Amino acid sequence: MHPTNVNTDMLHSAPMYRAFRPDLPNPKRADAEVVFPVVQAMPIPYVEPEDISEAVLFLASDAARYITGQQLRVDGGGFLKVKPWSGG
Repeated sequence: MHPTNVNTDMLHSAPMYRAFRPDLPNPKRADAEVVFPVVQAMPIPYVEPEDISEAVLFLASDAARYITGQQLRVDGGGFLKVKPWSGG
């Protein structure tokens, strides 16, 4: 599972706010939330924990019985920002 920012206490913490807003001496949630969307290709600040849970439940279901060795990116298109499609 490859999530992006997830709406959890881990994301909403002083160290993460500082990582996203090193330009501010003491950034708060509102300061960081304006830049969270730069990580994803979709215009969202983060995914919800339920988005990750649904993907995990799918992989644990019979519907995924033939899926092996795959990376499931629940990242709002974040991987596209890191490795853009080359068209070939």
